[in-house]
Amino acid sequence: MYLANLKVSNFRKLSSVSLDFNEGLNIIVGPNNVGKSAVVDALRSLLAGADDPYPRLTVDDIHIPKGGKSHGSILFSFTFRGLTLDDEADFLPALRIGADKKLEAVISVQYSDPDKSGRLKAKRWCGEHEETSLTSDILENLRSVYLQPLRDAGQLLKPGRSSQLARLFHLLTDDDGRQQINDALTKLDTDLKKQGPLLDTHKAISTRHENMIGAQLRQALELGLSGTDFQRLAARLSLLVDTFEIEQNGLGFNNLIFMAVVLSEMAMNPDAAFRGLIVEEPEAHLHPQLQTVLLKYLSDIKATETDKPVQVFVTSHSPNFASIAPLDTITCLVETGGAVQSFAPRTITFEKGKKEKLARYLDVTRAELFFARRIIFVEGAAELLMVTTLAESAGYDLRQYGVSVISVEGLNFDSFLPLFGEKALGVRVAVITDADPEKIVVADGEPVAHYPALDEVITVSDNTAKMKKSDDSFVKIFHGVKTFEYDLALLEDNRPTMIDALKEIHPKIAAALQAELASKTTDQEKATALFRGMFERAEGNVQKGKFGQALASKISDEKKSVKVPDYIIGAIKHVCGNETTQ
Repeated sequence: MYLANLKVSNFRKLSSVSLDFNEGLNIIVGPNNVGKSAVVDALRSLLAGADDPYPRLTVDDIHIPKGGKSHGSILFSFTFRGLTLDDEADFLPALRIGADKKLEAVISVQYSDPDKSGRLKAKRWCGEHEETSLTSDILENLRSVYLQPLRDAGQLLKPGRSSQLARLFHLLTDDDGRQQINDALTKLDTDLKKQGPLLDTHKAISTRHENMIGAQLRQALELGLSGTDFQRLAARLSLLVDTFEIEQNGLGFNNLIFMAVVLSEMAMNPDAAFRGLIVEEPEAHLHPQLQTVLLKYLSDIKATETDKPVQVFVTSHSPNFASIAPLDTITCLVETGGAVQSFAPRTITFEKGKKEKLARYLDVTRAELFFARRIIFVEGAAELLMVTTLAESAGYDLRQYGVSVISVEGLNFDSFLPLFGEKALGVRVAVITDADPEKIVVADGEPVAHYPALDEVITVSDNTAKMKKSDDSFVKIFHGVKTFEYDLALLEDNRPTMIDALKEIHPKIAAALQAELASKTTDQEKATALFRGMFERAEGNVQKGKFGQALASKISDEKKSVKVPDYIIGAIKHVCGNETTQ
């Protein structure tokens, strides 16, 4: 069985959130202070084990609505699916018929009725009626381990009667194995007692003891191993790492070792119907390479004849972790209009091949989209360099508005846009793209590229027209009359700065174009000459990314004059606008 759904109500940042989970790995991502830790504590309210007490909640944990006061109780509802016949018998009081006509187990946890100190009382029940109390047998069938952020795994791996290492040792040893270990320990203890140093030490202590309190009061002392049976040995087991004590090993590797011990113990434990591992911020101690190794292992965990299934919940605010995670394992938490919502990319229907393309494109930079509150998508390197600079010249600091500018490297918007909008991630998104107007037909019938005037009504390319269909209250598509650089050149104030930037990288081309522009009369003619002279040359086009970098430097570092095209201003105003929908 596995946890299929968790509903969280009236808890901290979460007014009402429903999260759907996979059977195996689940990665919950989102920016800081969006509610990831609240989801972890909600999971722990039911799944906490013997080593992890249930979270203690107070009135301060009750959700405070915008402009209001906290009230009511905190409620968590857990729905388990994939039950075997044995699970159905064990969870009989919790069963109900699900939407798929199969039996599922429902358990609820409520925090309410604060005492004088403000601490809330926890009430747990199963099924759909509060009167059906949760039994200890059901609780014992729910086994999980929680790994908190910034954990000291070295301490967790120290010897102890109830350590994870001791539990695994007990689990992997049968009665015959225990007896063999007891016999070996007894023999070793007997042999050690015959050794001279131990005999001398025992004599010295016994003699001193008898002289101290007399023959009548003295006690019988025996020097030997402190653990001469299986139970005591289990409590004293410790790990050495490359011949070093575990405390001397690095925190990152200790965390991986501890996860290996925990997962081994859980997967081999036959006494639980549900096994879960909750890991908070694994990136805290792991560099990117180890994050990749860990994630690949967690993704590949499968049930076998000897290993039971383990459901894994990971919270992270690392774009690196999100970029290497399988897309279907990700659940996003996003705050929209003051309310936190949950969204899973696996629920989106993509056009053929687009989902696979998106997975390939989600490198560290583009994975930032899962954490961004507002996004501007652009086509390439030039726009990526220029948009932030143009926004600053127009009086907008995109960083203060929490805007991420992300390049899709071409016209790959259709792989990203399905993730956003009123039916998906509800964050403000602006797409800045080229209009790429249709070619015009000249006298001989051959179509040629069109270079429109600023106020000309154009017919955009099929690709741009298709993207315009994605427009809603969150997602807006913005385009000029042709391309980014051409639209900049249409504005008279921009051409001198563009020529100055070109002089930094191609002085001869800049000088020739400056002379050519002097012979032109209209903005359209000058923009055409400048654009074609840089990017449609017979030999050696100017690199757009390199030119964009030089132009951005002129504007930001040298404070050169520039006028921002209206469509770019529109995109900036959209993403920097009010968080509520329009």
